[in-house]
Amino acid sequence: MTTATPSTTAKTSSTAFVGTAHTRVEGLEKVTGAARYAGEIPFADLAHGWLVLSTVARGRIRSVDTAPVLGMPGVLAVLHHENAPRVDTDFVGMMGVPPDPTCALFQHDRVPHLGWPVALVVAETSEQAREAAETLVVHYDQEPHDVAFDGEHPGAHPVDGYMPAVAEKGDLEAELAASAVVLDAEYTTPEEHHNPMEPHAATARWDGGRLEVVDSNQGAAWVVGELAKLFSLDPAAVRVRSEHVGGGFGSKSVRAHQVAAVMATTVLQRPVRVVMTRRQMFSLAGYRSPTTQRIRLGADAEGRLRALEHRSLNLTSTVREFVEPSSGPARVMYDADAHHTANFVVRLDVPTPTWMRAPGEAPGSFALESALDELAEKCGLDPIELRLRNEPERGPVSGLPFSSRNLAACFREGARRFGWAGRDARPGLRRDGRWLLGTGTAAASFGAGAAPSTAVVTAQADGTFTVRIAAADIGTGARTALTLVAADALEVTPDRIRVRIGDSDFGPAMIAGGSMGTRSWAWAVTAAAGELRERLTLGADVPPEGITVRSDTTEAIGALARKERHSFGAQFAEVAVDVTTGEVRVRRMLGIFAAGRIVNPLTARNQFVGGMTWGISMALHEEAVRDRASGGHYGADLAGYHVATHADVPHIEADWVDDPDPDDPVGIKGIGEIGIVGAAAAIANAVWHATGVRHRNLPIRPDRVLRAATGVPNA
Repeated sequence: MTTATPSTTAKTSSTAFVGTAHTRVEGLEKVTGAARYAGEIPFADLAHGWLVLSTVARGRIRSVDTAPVLGMPGVLAVLHHENAPRVDTDFVGMMGVPPDPTCALFQHDRVPHLGWPVALVVAETSEQAREAAETLVVHYDQEPHDVAFDGEHPGAHPVDGYMPAVAEKGDLEAELAASAVVLDAEYTTPEEHHNPMEPHAATARWDGGRLEVVDSNQGAAWVVGELAKLFSLDPAAVRVRSEHVGGGFGSKSVRAHQVAAVMATTVLQRPVRVVMTRRQMFSLAGYRSPTTQRIRLGADAEGRLRALEHRSLNLTSTVREFVEPSSGPARVMYDADAHHTANFVVRLDVPTPTWMRAPGEAPGSFALESALDELAEKCGLDPIELRLRNEPERGPVSGLPFSSRNLAACFREGARRFGWAGRDARPGLRRDGRWLLGTGTAAASFGAGAAPSTAVVTAQADGTFTVRIAAADIGTGARTALTLVAADALEVTPDRIRVRIGDSDFGPAMIAGGSMGTRSWAWAVTAAAGELRERLTLGADVPPEGITVRSDTTEAIGALARKERHSFGAQFAEVAVDVTTGEVRVRRMLGIFAAGRIVNPLTARNQFVGGMTWGISMALHEEAVRDRASGGHYGADLAGYHVATHADVPHIEADWVDDPDPDDPVGIKGIGEIGIVGAAAAIANAVWHATGVRHRNLPIRPDRVLRAATGVPNA
């Protein structure tokens, strides 16, 4: 028996749904508590694991006193390096790099940093597991450690990340010598941490010979691939579900908690849940490495660059080399006859850094855009005019044409709305009572890539459509965006679309990362929905089980590599500085972006404003300080680690110019990270305009403002 073919043309208006504001489709579930997160989904016979972390920064485990703990109420097992299941780390993961050795839990007695996982205590309740874990005694043979990061460390060496470590063209020294104006400056950014609202949590169980993991992650297919290889399993024998995620920012990949949960459920043959504490996240969830960056610029008398050098150094652990590619923005933003960029790392006895919102671009743009502002001052040019004079026609390093580059339009519109034309360029002149006032600007860019993904779209007999894709909504509004994309592709209203995500059984898909998630998923959804619409238009009857079409965008996406693809933006900030107390207040910010076709203006504006708020936090507050004696942090929690709060966030506006990508089926580029890029530099440049003093070290703390006001060098 068949039913009538559902109409695919019944819209409420002739306007496309992509580009119109739409509230989150799962919003009601979230505000009423119906949406369940990884750490709160019930399971029968659930046991709880609690990680035990090392208390020394370097050394070896001599012994683990398990007997007293195993006798405590409710304790089921203590896993450590002498009894844990073995794992395989000899493989290359989804991101093209070996797995993080921190995930290879309990495989040896080495301790490479403070907070290294040394044991897992499993008990009937989380309270019992925690008490037992805090009781467990581990004996160490301690060794000297080194956690001191500075730009002169002798161990610094270049490392390729997801871009080559070094890119050079032209004779740098000759062009610097021939330049009318030269800038040579060093900039630093501190260690920064993600700390999403939802902590890292995972529950693992074996179900009919298949491993199931309910997790909070940025890509279910990614986690399946890593876990299958670690535990030598057929990927088809692993299922990962991650329906709702309370933030990620780059930290929610494969971490110690998932591996620990899988180990424990394998040993005990019952479901086991492991949740990181907030303090454990400071050691195990990754972070943004501190950076030291040297920039040398040489320009002619008109401010056009002849020489550009950007060298960046970040720390990494002794177990894995992770690069914070801060020289990356220079490879896109500005060209010069001599163009040298390089990324270096130094290995220390610290946890491994990881991707954190706009990795490389966020710290790199602070240094580069601060240096451009300093060069504009030296050249006697308006900072916007200097940037426009150095607009490249092609990729400065790649030589490829830009798919689109509307940075100039962002600056023009931003300058108009911010009131830039009336700005007196001289610093330290504007006052409002005890406050010195200043304004600053900076450019922003972020890559606009896409990765192969699969999507499944089904026409149901009742006239609705179900979209299945292993996407991850980490708070960005991806479900809603994909609903609008599917509605347009099927030519129906959004209320007839149901989007299901976060399940590895839906097939491989790009992770929520690199600002590529929505673009990659939308491409796959559009392809599947388009084919399905054609079948329905030809009069296909819809049986009770529906009609299903699957897409794979691997071949289509390959052509993107022939152009430089980036989102761009212009950041503007006004600050007030009290030089008697050192207090810096951001009064207003404006960001204008060229970031492809905007799918949902409501959630898109949230993303831009969220990134700009993070820029305020980066410029004025965030700084994780490591104790050289212990190797650990001072205040490894959200009480001791300062972030911008409501009182710190002023009037912020975010908007965009028309900028659809001509080679994308929907015109999308990606917006998740560009909001933070350049924001800290715009604020730092505004502080200079207010006070006449440059701050090349973040954050711009009150003590640094006070020292600068008295002429004392800042550290």
